[in-house]
Amino acid sequence: MSDFQAIADRVQIEALRGEYVDAVMMHDYDRLASLFTDDGAVRMPHIPAEAVGRDEIRAGVERLQSQLEYFVQATHPGAIRLDGDAASGRAYISELMHGRDGSSHQNRAIYHDRYRRTPHGWKFTERTYEIKYIDTSPLAGSAPAVAESAR
Repeated sequence: MSDFQAIADRVQIEALRGEYVDAVMMHDYDRLASLFTDDGAVRMPHIPAEAVGRDEIRAGVERLQSQLEYFVQATHPGAIRLDGDAASGRAYISELMHGRDGSSHQNRAIYHDRYRRTPHGWKFTERTYEIKYIDTSPLAGSAPAVAESAR
């Protein structure tokens, strides 16, 4: 593999991770599911929960988000290891969430990822979510009211 190809692969994988966060934040569940291979999986061992396949991933993320009044997730670059048409890596996550039940969470977490090159670009084959820090203290802030016309 050329150095140029390795650089392009890394940029594309980082863009994939950014697309994931954007799809989650924008509640674009179809786009989020499309970022995975047909047999892709999301695993959250701390719950425990697992979704395998695009339909389950889409439904699972939508179900989780329906329990939240607001949710903010940011991804930070992590390691990427290329191996031909496969790769693995980690993305570091910061989250704020407020549940409809009044619960609050500030998380710092890691996504342990596996990727595959497809004819449609790099896709996730697996994302395993590991919480490294959680704070359930009530959040001091709140989401601002949004005019109905702005939605």
